[in-house]
Amino acid sequence: ALYEGHIVSAQELTVLLQPVFTQNPRNLILFLQDTLSIDDFTYLSESYGNKNPLRNQVNKLLINLLQEILQSSPSSLVLPAVDCEATRYLLSFLQESGDRKLTNVTNLNVSQLELNTSKPNLLVVQLQPHVSILAFSAYRVCKLYVFLFIDKIIGRLTMDLQERGIHFSVIYTAVRPSRVSRRTDVMWELRRQLMATEEEDSLSYPPLNVTTGNDICILFYARNFSLKANNSVFIDLANVTFVTQNVDISSSECSDINTTLSLKYTKPVNGISSLEIRFLMTNKFYEGSARNWSTLDSVEIVQDGEKFAKFNVSDISAPAEYSFHCQLVGTSNLYPARLIPSNNEAKNWDVFISRLQIQGFNIENNQFSYASDCTGFFTPAIWMGLVTSVVLLWILAYGIHMIMQLTTNSRFDDPKGPTLSVPQTE
Repeated sequence: ALYEGHIVSAQELTVLLQPVFTQNPRNLILFLQDTLSIDDFTYLSESYGNKNPLRNQVNKLLINLLQEILQSSPSSLVLPAVDCEATRYLLSFLQESGDRKLTNVTNLNVSQLELNTSKPNLLVVQLQPHVSILAFSAYRVCKLYVFLFIDKIIGRLTMDLQERGIHFSVIYTAVRPSRVSRRTDVMWELRRQLMATEEEDSLSYPPLNVTTGNDICILFYARNFSLKANNSVFIDLANVTFVTQNVDISSSECSDINTTLSLKYTKPVNGISSLEIRFLMTNKFYEGSARNWSTLDSVEIVQDGEKFAKFNVSDISAPAEYSFHCQLVGTSNLYPARLIPSNNEAKNWDVFISRLQIQGFNIENNQFSYASDCTGFFTPAIWMGLVTSVVLLWILAYGIHMIMQLTTNSRFDDPKGPTLSVPQTE
């Protein structure tokens, strides 16, 4: 029983999870999603009303519980939630809380999974829907479809384990919230201040950094970092890169002229034993602007040490003292910053990076410098506004010109005097 707006801290979360560790079953399944919020469940229930489209018992119980909280809570606007800082370290906490064998479930067919039920097990299932490679606006449109797709995955895994007679407990959470919650301490502030508070969006996890000695020479951050090989194999690298940091960056190189960020992954998915992604950056002096600029020249993908894919990069540059930021970077023609395949192997890869921020030179105080965004000043919305303003000004000028051309009669008829006669010669 938690009051509305209460945010469960990491310490409170450990207390709430203690019964899971002290009672049977000792097998634990952690369904870890990329983004998730309570509003996602309430949105789903409001969309379908009494017709619940979810099929597995986990999500059904969650929605029923939320409906009970909504009915009993004095305020249905703000519900209790778990702090994303607490869920970020949930995996390491579960590993330390008991002698559990950690198993990462990448193959959704758990019937082939070998489990020693005599010892406690911890199964970690990364819920990565295949439509997460879409742009952010398209993802919001397909939000309901994504949720139903994840519901089928959870139902299939739990049913397979039940058929095998394996007893388990389930934890369903996410690395970060899907939206920024409204802060209750500013509810009575001015509307302008409230809107500014709602739009606050800090980094949900620290950026990846490469150090030389005691100094950081490369900073790299992305909200979503995913690849797709041969239009079939989806690889999500956001969690292993920034959350668990299960990535090898020892091959990265730093200098005042050339910088290479090397990300090596071991068995990111079934069928790929090793994967290396390189970001090659240069720092050059340009006479036209009389200053140094840092540019991301190319991106290279090496699969299993043999298959080499190279992409040329367009429109990723910034002053050498700044970092670079872009909302969408990838191989699609719709993205502001594109990765253009330069060899045949690169045509087999699709790359999607959202909220990219990277800096390879002149890092001060071990943090990103001022960001130079890929979106120029004259965006399509600004051009539309300018064109519309010009058309309206032209209409106004034409109207004023027509009014100025109006003339009045030189003579007027006086009703009290004689009738005014105008000769036809006039």
